[in-house]
Amino acid sequence: MDYPVISHSNPLVLASASPRRKALLRQVGLPFTAIPSRIDEKTVSGNPAEIARVLAYEKAFSVAHSGVAAWILGADTVVVVDHFLLGKPKDKADAHRMLTSLSGRAHRVITGISLLNPAGKQVCSQAVSTLVRMKHLEPMEIDAYLTSGESFGKAGGYAIQGIGAFMITSITGSYSNVVGLPLCVVIEALLAAGALAAFP
Repeated sequence: MDYPVISHSNPLVLASASPRRKALLRQVGLPFTAIPSRIDEKTVSGNPAEIARVLAYEKAFSVAHSGVAAWILGADTVVVVDHFLLGKPKDKADAHRMLTSLSGRAHRVITGISLLNPAGKQVCSQAVSTLVRMKHLEPMEIDAYLTSGESFGKAGGYAIQGIGAFMITSITGSYSNVVGLPLCVVIEALLAAGALAAFP
């Protein structure tokens, strides 16, 4: 069955309240509206890529289940170091622990995406991984960064697109994936599913 393509009168639904993901979709000019999902992210287990994919699907499904009939995109980002998952820090001490564990080392940022068609069927599920290398952080640098408040609400406790850029020596892979949405993969998925007729 053919469904209407994404347009200003038929926008993509982003199952997220993330301002970073909204900014990325605006950056490439995709018409969208955001509807935050309400899921318990603590109930999923498995390897990091699988966890990210499952959470992305659950976010998209929860929005579809609320009665939304549109192309729906769910996404979830995790940071992995030494096989440990770093989500969003609970408090300042947790953010400090995360940044200390990442200091002077490489880690992976994995974003899972899930695309549902207007009938609520998943038509794409992927996980994209980017290798990020962080410089050695002096204790005073960590303390000063935490004072900025930017750590909170960010997987791994930092924002590469903000002040946190000073920490990053290099990345291998998608930059937008580290911000929260692998744009190239998302657009390719929308095209393959028929959600977009063409891009740009």
